Amino acid sequence: MMQLGFVSAILPDLSLKEVVQFAGEHDFDAVEVMCWPRGKAERRYAGVTHIDVTDLTKDEAVAIKVLFEEHGVEISGLGYYPNPLAPDTEAAQVYIDHIKELIRAADLLDVPVVNTFIGRDWKKSVEENWPRFMEVWPPLIEVAEQHDVKIGIENCPMAFTEDEWPGGKNLARSPKIWRRMFSDIESDHFGLNYDPSHMVWQQMDYLRPLREFADKLFHIHAKDVRVDRHRLNEVGVMATPLAFHTPKLPGLGEIDWGAFFSVLSDTGYDGPVCIEVEDRAYEGSLEARKGALIQAGRFLRQFVP
Repeated sequence: MMQLGFVSAILPDLSLKEVVQFAGEHDFDAVEVMCWPRGKAERRYAGVTHIDVTDLTKDEAVAIKVLFEEHGVEISGLGYYPNPLAPDTEAAQVYIDHIKELIRAADLLDVPVVNTFIGRDWKKSVEENWPRFMEVWPPLIEVAEQHDVKIGIENCPMAFTEDEWPGGKNLARSPKIWRRMFSDIESDHFGLNYDPSHMVWQQMDYLRPLREFADKLFHIHAKDVRVDRHRLNEVGVMATPLAFHTPKLPGLGEIDWGAFFSVLSDTGYDGPVCIEVEDRAYEGSLEARKGALIQAGRFLRQFVP
């Protein structure tokens, strides 16, 4: 049976205990816990540290597991979304090393999945990025296999702002690229953290990947999106995507969630579906952000009983 949860990034002002209490009080089954290194955020929704995985001890892991058990909530995955293929190789190595810390912590916490990005040098083509991908990612997947932890790659292109243009900071943006990724690195521990909203604004079918990549669906993000056609007509698809689309709560955008869950359930998927709030209309206060999670959870409960 699928589990309905949320991504903890939208509650940076709450402690881990407060996040888990909120989840339990509002009938959520799971939380994807953000595990960025402590310090300044690199961008919106980044830099949130609800579990500090650096040098996490067995005793600390036990205490965290007890906290979740007390509130009847699971950890769906540990989340950290940097750019491991950044052209600044020293920065990239910091990101790579921290992904390894997440893998080790997931093993200690009995968490099945670590969610992240492949990364990309946004000024180079896919082909030009591929040698670096094959240098960085096979060893990371080997570490994941050693700890029996799955790696879920989110399909967000990370091409929203001028500093990410034109290629974006995440290679794993399309089915064609996923096929090549999974062919070049064959592993049961290498798959997707699939977010249908990123397919919509790219003008792609968001249901087809559920069927083709059913065995690679390790984790699901539930986020909706509205493509503003009047803005798109002004700027065209070559503009930065935030010029013509708006992230929304599930049920307030263009995704047919009934069709989505119909196909998802047909694949046999029985993992977590975590609400990701990036809807600016609900970000004015902590109470508004909590309300966004409650509203989205109420809407999705009709599909995840």
